[in-house]
Order: sequence, then structure tokens, then C-alpha cells
Amino acid sequence: MNFFDKLSQAIAQNQSLLFVGLDPNPEMMPARYTSSDIISSLWDWLQFIIAETAEQVCVYKPTLGFYQALGIPGLELLQKTLASIPAHIPVILDAKHSDLNTSTIFARTVFSKWNVDAITLSPYAGQDNVAPFLVYPGKAVFVLCCTSNSAAEPLQQFPTTETPFYLQVVKESKNWGTPEQLGLEVGTTKPDIFARIRADAPERIIMARSIWAEGGNLNQVLAAGLNTNGEGLLIPVPQDMLSSTELSQEVQSLNAQINQAKTEIIQDISSCSLWLPDVCFLDQHPQQDLILQLYDIGCIIFGNYVQASGATFPYYVDLRKIISNPQVFNQVIIAYEEILVNLNFDRLAGIPYGSLPTATGLSLRLQCPMIFPRKEVKAHGTRRVIEGDFHPGETVAVVDDILISGKSVMEGAEKLKSAGLNVNDIVVFIDHEHGVKDRLRENGYQGHAVLTISEITQTLYQAGRINDEQFSALKEVQSPSD
Repeated sequence: MNFFDKLSQAIAQNQSLLFVGLDPNPEMMPARYTSSDIISSLWDWLQFIIAETAEQVCVYKPTLGFYQALGIPGLELLQKTLASIPAHIPVILDAKHSDLNTSTIFARTVFSKWNVDAITLSPYAGQDNVAPFLVYPGKAVFVLCCTSNSAAEPLQQFPTTETPFYLQVVKESKNWGTPEQLGLEVGTTKPDIFARIRADAPERIIMARSIWAEGGNLNQVLAAGLNTNGEGLLIPVPQDMLSSTELSQEVQSLNAQINQAKTEIIQDISSCSLWLPDVCFLDQHPQQDLILQLYDIGCIIFGNYVQASGATFPYYVDLRKIISNPQVFNQVIIAYEEILVNLNFDRLAGIPYGSLPTATGLSLRLQCPMIFPRKEVKAHGTRRVIEGDFHPGETVAVVDDILISGKSVMEGAEKLKSAGLNVNDIVVFIDHEHGVKDRLRENGYQGHAVLTISEITQTLYQAGRINDEQFSALKEVQSPSD
């Protein structure tokens, strides 16, 4: 399970956005743990924190520097502490690593030996420092983009407060990894900084720091840092709370306070949100938000459009736009994955050209080899019909974007079969219905679709995105013949 999914499950299970630092700081350790054996005392304290918070938080965050400061016994304490954290709760190692020369070996240690789920990195050395950590499937990094240290302001606010350096870090780091691979660490009490970062990175997870300092306002931070779905923000448990003998009760109270504020904020957002309609959804579609977003970014448009099959429809679906919107593209990939994880196959195949980006994304997410049948065979080079490595007898799951007549996807599947491959399942994003799945079945294929055109039509109409005339036109569309 990758970090993003593990985090999502922990948030849902504990109904919490809270993370807690597991920092063996002797200066912060409660007096009741003080003994002649400092390591033993710190271990007891850390175990108390874990036991008291395991049902109240979604992340544990040990700070490497505190363990390193204790020497070899400290590093041994770190490994014991990591082993004692419940397996279902992700771990972010707070390392602020910044050395290019040690990045590769350090990444191997933290991800392969210590088995943490994510790590914090310094961005100053650029993408070269981050890249070695991104080659580990399922792991993630958090890039430090802003700190609360006042002495850092001349750097962070350079060259001007209108175009500060910390926003440049946000913009650049978005190109280094996907939303599932790369989040942002933000230390500040200022809601406007959270708001500016959230505006530039609506799809990223933000790990908040230093929000409990004097002048901080939790509700304002939540309002500025949460995304439009009321997610994407991790909140720290205050350090001074970790010395309390009633830690579990205090964290539970804080969690309830955050969830109440979150609920109120979401209600406020929904009154003017782009994604929520001003009608009552009596039967909400599970992909409602994705359908509305596809419409709002122009993937579904109206007018008389000639389709690839030659038929004229009163609308056009253009899924190629999603590759320029990482947040929506990520949601589309997850929707495909929910179908594919229940199928048996050795390789994925995308049908040129529309579904190749999607197939590539799925190949990376599922860690499954990808191939594709060429639309036309080149007159030079290897003149291959199938690109990529494969072995005859393997089973291939075919991925396409839209299923209208089934002709093109079956042609691609036949090319794969001609190379000795088996094709049982064809997975598409949108099914135009009208019996096309039956035609696939008649030819020996099982069709699967994330959405049908009728589901899209009903949701758009229910949300007020389309009028009666457009709704009727969509309902009356007939599937073209092959």
C-alpha cells in the first residue's frame, strides 16, 4: 500500500487529521520519567505517547535529529520506536535531508531498512536531492517550503512579498513528483501563507508546523489550508500536550475540536463551491465530484460533433485535457485502479493514442509492465506491431478511454492476440452503452467501465450543469454501428 492510501485509511479509521511527533528530547521529557538511564526513560515516554494516541492520530513523525544527538543508542532507540508504531499508521521521518552526496544511500536506509513511509527534505539543492527518494514505489517526500523562524524571512520572502521564494519552492516542487509522492511542509501561524500555498497547490498534502505558537488561530489555519474537499492538511499535536498524564483525553478533545471546525468550514465552502450543486442529491453518485470536475474543465462540451466513428453526437468527450490537470488525472487513475485490482493480468496495454498517458499512470501506480499495439506499423526500424517487452502466453488487460462502438479497442486487442497474448478484460473510463459491452462479450472480451454516459448525464442534470434540452439530447443519443 502506498503512503497516500495508507494515510487516507488512517484518517478515515481514526477520523483524524492529527499527527504526533515522537521526539526523544530530554528537555521536554516529563519529570516522572527521569532516571539515571536516559535512553530507557525516553523509551518509556515514547511508548506512552504511542499507546495514548494510536486511536487518535493519522501519522507519527519522529525527528531524526533528536535520535542522532543521542549517538548510537539514539539510533537504536529510533529503530525500536519505529518497530513499535502500529502498522496501519504511516510514519513520516522528519529529517530535512539536504545533502546530495548521501541522498541515494540515505533513501535506501530510511525506506528499505527502516521502512518508513515518507520523509521530509530540504528543497535548496533542487530536484537532484529529491529524485533518489522518489524511485521507491509507494513512498513519499515532504518538501520544506516555509518555516516559522523569523530569521528566515529575508530568504523566504525574497525577492518581494508578492512573489516570495517559498511560493517558488511550491511551484518547482510540483514538477518533481505526483501528488501521491510529494507533499509540502509549512511552518507558520499565518493563515494567508497557507492560503497562498493552497491556491498554488490545491492537490498537495500540506503538513502544518508551528501553528500553536503565539498568534496562531486553528480555525483560520484550517479554513486556509484545507482543500475544497475538506482534506489535504495534517495538524500537529502540540508539543506541550505530550507531557500530560491525560494525553489520550486531551488529544481526543483536540481532535473533536478540529473535526467540528472542519465540518463548519466545509459547510461554508459548499455554499459557494464550484464542485457542489445547489440542489439536493437524494442518490449521490460515488464519482459525483469527478464527473462535475470533468465538465467544469471542459472535458464534456456541447454542440454537434463528429465522432471518430463518423457519427454526429450533440456533445463531445475529450479526456485528453486531464493530463494537464494533475488533481483530476490522479482521480481518474484511482478510479481505473479500483476496477483493475480485481482483475487477473500480467501486463497493461494502452490503446493509442488517447489512453497511453492513462495506461502509463496506471503502470506506475500498479507497478505493472506496460505495452501497447501500434496504430500503424512504421516502415523503418524494428517495424514492431507491439511496443514493449512481453512473452507469448501472458494475459493483458487493455485500457482505453471511451467505449463508443468497440471497434478500435477490439482492433487493438486483436493485434495483441496476434502476438500470442491473451486478452480477457477491456477497461475504459466512459461507456456510451447501447449494447457495446454485449458486442465485446460476443467477441470474447469482458468490458468494464468507470462511468456510463447515462450516469454522467444524470449527475450533470441533477447538479444543474446542463439544462432540459441538453439532458434530452444526451438521453436520445443512439450508439453508432460499427
